[in-house]
Amino acid sequence: MGRALFLSLLWVAMLSAARVVQALPYDYSSSSECLPEPLESHYGGGIIRNSDFSAGLEGWSSFGYGVVEEGASASGNRYGVARNRTRPYQSVSQKVYLQNDTHYTLSAWLQVSDGNADIRAVVKTNGEFIHAGGVEARSGCWSILKGGLTAAAAGPAELYFESNATVEVWVDNVSLQPFSQEEWAAHHHSAIKKSRKKTVRLRARDSTGKPVPGAQVGIEHVRSGFPLGSAMSAEILHNPSYQSWFTSRFTVTTFENEMKWYSTERVQGREDYSVPDAMLRLAKSHGIAVRGHNIFWDQPSQQPGWVQSLPYPQLRAATARRIKSVMSRYAGQVIAWDVVNENLHFSFYENKFGTDASAAFYRRAHQMDSNALMSMNEFNTLEQPGDPNAVPGKYLGKLFQIKKFPGNTNDGRMAIGLEGHFSTPNIPYIRAALDTMSKAGVPIWLTEIDVAPGPNQAANLEKILREVYAHPAVHGIILWTAWHPQGCYVMCLTDNGFRNLPTGDVVDKLIAEWQTRSHAGVADADGYYEAELFHGDYKVTVTHPVANSTVVQSLSVDTETTGARSEFTIHV
Repeated sequence: MGRALFLSLLWVAMLSAARVVQALPYDYSSSSECLPEPLESHYGGGIIRNSDFSAGLEGWSSFGYGVVEEGASASGNRYGVARNRTRPYQSVSQKVYLQNDTHYTLSAWLQVSDGNADIRAVVKTNGEFIHAGGVEARSGCWSILKGGLTAAAAGPAELYFESNATVEVWVDNVSLQPFSQEEWAAHHHSAIKKSRKKTVRLRARDSTGKPVPGAQVGIEHVRSGFPLGSAMSAEILHNPSYQSWFTSRFTVTTFENEMKWYSTERVQGREDYSVPDAMLRLAKSHGIAVRGHNIFWDQPSQQPGWVQSLPYPQLRAATARRIKSVMSRYAGQVIAWDVVNENLHFSFYENKFGTDASAAFYRRAHQMDSNALMSMNEFNTLEQPGDPNAVPGKYLGKLFQIKKFPGNTNDGRMAIGLEGHFSTPNIPYIRAALDTMSKAGVPIWLTEIDVAPGPNQAANLEKILREVYAHPAVHGIILWTAWHPQGCYVMCLTDNGFRNLPTGDVVDKLIAEWQTRSHAGVADADGYYEAELFHGDYKVTVTHPVANSTVVQSLSVDTETTGARSEFTIHV
């Protein structure tokens, strides 16, 4: 019986090893364009049978008593068509079997017969309908829906596509690819190694330029090169414990409410910047960068009370004064501006000034602070696959509209700001959405991450942070965890004594994990010492083995540290 158990364990180990060796690399490709013909299926379709409809409708069926037929383009490309739709769920569908605790990446190319229509991918399991992604499809060209889900339990499921529009829905080149948790973690490791680290070569030389073999080398990580921070509240100004806890961890911040229009001009014509001024001084004194949040907010209820009822001419004048006032005060002192907050879900200024209202604000903002990033800041692009207002394609459409506005060329330094107010995160969808967003070719920041309270809050926070940090398109992360004695917005990192809560422990663990541990070693026979380092600033100490002289030198490692720039000479 012992031998049987041994053989069984050996077989499991061999299978596990084989799975790691054979694990597929993750495919980050996506598209922000609507194409004349769809691109090939990711992963050859994964577990989807006949993913490209080359065998007609084999493997496919109708969902919701709809009519499903085969379609073909003039070039001979074949696809599935859901016709005569009278219900949102009537669709092309395929039955699959999902494995427990497995991540699935989903992609599909979609088109509609007329106009534009929002389409969502839905996976029906035993008693549950899981939204796995969404896209605004068009007639005349193919758009990619890239998303995903995590199977909580093994069992049969059915994939279909729903739309409130009654147009025909065309489906092609569908993929549903499983990845184990181990494979997913391996993707993180690979992406971090490529995007967040560099291998550097240090060479010790003496005063005559000769290599110094056996030189003792020490490397200490002084400051992370990846911006990780938290929102800050005005309470920090008069609370030394808050200051100490905050400044020992974070390198970037956003003021929670203090820079917003309703905070700086509560009464028309009476501006007061004393609080954000003090907060900016505090941040700068500790080398903490600041994002400007925000110039305008498109949500009607978030306007200063006196603004909401202003007639058109007075509102025009008020907005002109606002943008000039806040930006002339802080231009050159912040790294980015949320110019118009949440202008996908809301449209206060568009309703007043026309559809180009946001674009005009961005043009003016760039004129006033040309070195700062100008961000669109929005929620639900990562959090809710089922929210049609903020799917990646809708976000990019608004971004491109702003960039095309006269004066807003690529010189406008646009950036993507994704808030990240999560309940239970859909991890594969987060990655897929970032893939699509990255096609804009602009920096992506996670600007307001928090997680709803519950027994899995800390665990979910860790999953989210690991996912977004590992994605190569993400340039920075800010948590929406400004401290208040009466409680934080949704998620705190500490109690009122600034002792870490479980969420705070997660943050500290990851800060430590994402920095290089101190190195100590000896240069080789040619005076070289090689080390793999996270991006950031370092203190390098080199000691001559004979002369016993020591040199301390600063070193910075970043994305530009490649080729000849990855080799540093230190004279001892």
